[in-house]
Amino acid sequence: MNADDFPTPDVEVETIAPETLKDRIDAGEEITLLDARMSSDYEEWRIDGETVESINVPYFEFLDDEIDEDVLERIPDEREVTVLCAKGGASEYVAGTLAERGYDVNHLENGMNGWASIYETVEVERYDGPGTLRQYQRPSSGCLGYLLYDDGEAVIVDPLRAFTDRYLDDADDLGVELKYAIDTHIHADHISGVRDLDAEGVEGVIPAAAVDRGVTYADELTRAEDGDTFDVGDATIEAVSTPGHTTGMTSYLLGDSLLATGDGLFVESVARPDLEEGDDGAPDAARMLYESLQERILTLDDDVLVGGAHFSDAAEPAEDGTYTAPIGQLLEDMDALTMEEDEFVELILSDMPPRPANYEEIIATNLGQESVDDDEAFTLELGPNNCAASQDSLAGD
Repeated sequence: MNADDFPTPDVEVETIAPETLKDRIDAGEEITLLDARMSSDYEEWRIDGETVESINVPYFEFLDDEIDEDVLERIPDEREVTVLCAKGGASEYVAGTLAERGYDVNHLENGMNGWASIYETVEVERYDGPGTLRQYQRPSSGCLGYLLYDDGEAVIVDPLRAFTDRYLDDADDLGVELKYAIDTHIHADHISGVRDLDAEGVEGVIPAAAVDRGVTYADELTRAEDGDTFDVGDATIEAVSTPGHTTGMTSYLLGDSLLATGDGLFVESVARPDLEEGDDGAPDAARMLYESLQERILTLDDDVLVGGAHFSDAAEPAEDGTYTAPIGQLLEDMDALTMEEDEFVELILSDMPPRPANYEEIIATNLGQESVDDDEAFTLELGPNNCAASQDSLAGD
């Protein structure tokens, strides 16, 4: 049954906006969610939090006039319950059937699609280079991006296609010209916004080392070689080759203060090495990653911040609310960063999570080998990113 096929409830059901729900979770409120999606979708990806109680009862359990008492007993009747589904149709129906039975319910506007539309910005307070640095955060998938602006100019690192207009609007609001849009690598979990921003007059930049993977549009964009620099006001952005997660992975040192590491290093983990060449190529990629970490990233000053392209549920935000951490802190917290090479390789290959949903089609789209419209692109990237190795085995005690 499609969302449009559900009848409108006979009782009025209050709708809660995704941003409002997020604010309530962030404020530490006790939240009860009734997720009406299929169990397989729920297990793969759901809204979590320390104060969130999540209950999964698929919508079809509510289609009969007589709902099974065992189903109703699973749903608290002494507190407010927020019902959600994929797009909002099933949740409105389920909430209506429960409201008719006296439950205190509302439903999430546009469901998990609405949740995936949340995109927040937080200033990186410990950045001490020229200009101002903001981190974009997409809570639904853990995607991170970086906006650095100074003296009327700006750069966006790892933009998402779904938020192309947002970057342009934010630049307008700040009174700056969005000069560059830069990708750290060919992403496997979301559709890049670099080409769309380039089409809007922003200079698109991709790593030169990524072109050999089969990028079809390389001649249309600027290609960054190791050591190349880009100026934004008085801030300099330097390309630093850090292969491992992919052969073309390139980090960018922003104002000598923060290294945007893409999917090479995160605040809670390191990259998984199997998305480009599969299981057979993963050992060589893991050794390449080890070399990049030891020789290119960890040789920077301890106070240089690391900011990855993602965060997971295991990540703890810094005091400023960003997912950034100084290199010195990561060396103390993450055992994997101080291991010998063979031990490191064995560790990260031993326990990798499932690959990102639709990653092969997303990669093909980001290479320019396949074309999808905006709705298809948004749907492809729903779900967790899973671009890191297992956090459980990498962190210190």
